[in-house]
Amino acid sequence: MKSIMKIQRRALSALCCVALALAALGGCGSSAEGGNSAELESLQAQLEDMQRELDELKGSQTASEGVPAANANAKSAESTPTPQLNPTNANGNFREAHGALKVVNGRLLDQNDEPVRLYGMSTHGLSWYPQYVTEETFRSLRDEWGINCVRLALYTAENGGYCTDGDQSMLRNHILNGVNHATNLGMYVIVDWHILSEQDPNVYKEQAKEFFDWVSSSYGGYTNVIYEICNEPNGYATWDSVKSYAEEVIPVIRANDPDALILVGTPTWSQDIDKALADPLSFDNVLYTLHFYAATHKDELRSRLKKCANAGLPVFISEFGTCDASGNGGNDFAQTEEWMKLAEDYNISTVAWNLSNKNETSGVFANGCEKLSGWSDADLKESGVWLKNYFGGLSR
Repeated sequence: MKSIMKIQRRALSALCCVALALAALGGCGSSAEGGNSAELESLQAQLEDMQRELDELKGSQTASEGVPAANANAKSAESTPTPQLNPTNANGNFREAHGALKVVNGRLLDQNDEPVRLYGMSTHGLSWYPQYVTEETFRSLRDEWGINCVRLALYTAENGGYCTDGDQSMLRNHILNGVNHATNLGMYVIVDWHILSEQDPNVYKEQAKEFFDWVSSSYGGYTNVIYEICNEPNGYATWDSVKSYAEEVIPVIRANDPDALILVGTPTWSQDIDKALADPLSFDNVLYTLHFYAATHKDELRSRLKKCANAGLPVFISEFGTCDASGNGGNDFAQTEEWMKLAEDYNISTVAWNLSNKNETSGVFANGCEKLSGWSDADLKESGVWLKNYFGGLSR
């Protein structure tokens, strides 16, 4: 970057010389014209040389932001083949337009210091529904549903979990593929350490540190990768225990990705954001997650969100559903609309649960639907139709 700026300064200086020479040429007689012409040719040659140097430097810089291949043993992007990004969004590349995100005074801003809102879909567990982690699926969600963000849910403790009996090599490949596809499509991507049945994130703290060291060293130079370090602390987990966990995991990420956006879960299945408000972390670029399911969580939790947002707490709704908290039961679209209105009023990002054809309300694809893209309304459950229409309205 410094080399590019140096060449740009040299070019500016040369342009100034060109302007002066042209002025002199305009004010001189024919006897001076030959000398000035030679001087202009020399300056033009200098500018052409500098343009070639600039193009070479920009090319090397672009190559350095390539996408790591899906190699589960890759430690860093430097040691991995890096194909060029291929943004193909007909509506423009959202990732390039907004760049590195940051938290300022409780608000999420983009590279231009403008407010930005992410909205999108979460996968279900990568061990169980990996078929939706494809460029084809993400492209259809982006172009037909209008989303700008995907969340990759890596369960830690359940059957097939990363820290129990899951195939870690396979799960890492799913993470790499998901990040690569999202990046190629100009989307943001959340890597979600999906704690749930273990309740307290400290149970697998050492595994979390090793995992986030691997992910952040692979993608530390990327502006679209967001780290969610504990999905839903619950049960006996307190804010003190979550905070102590975060104070060990976040520095691991920061060592590789100093300005990364990091999401931190809160107790009671990421509902107790008021605990974080009372005793926040000291790190920059951190948001606290709130999760809701519209048929269960209503005015009381919305009031808590309003209170915390008004007090300047940065909040990110990294998981929500239109049904009840079990992921099943009937949809409550009226309550969902109340939640979405509140999120829009406070410019809070929202990610819906989940990309699957699981036989439950929150899985957006119809039972038995095997399509990976191009879904008609008949291929979707009611929740899927509602979310497609809602996100599509935001993107227009």
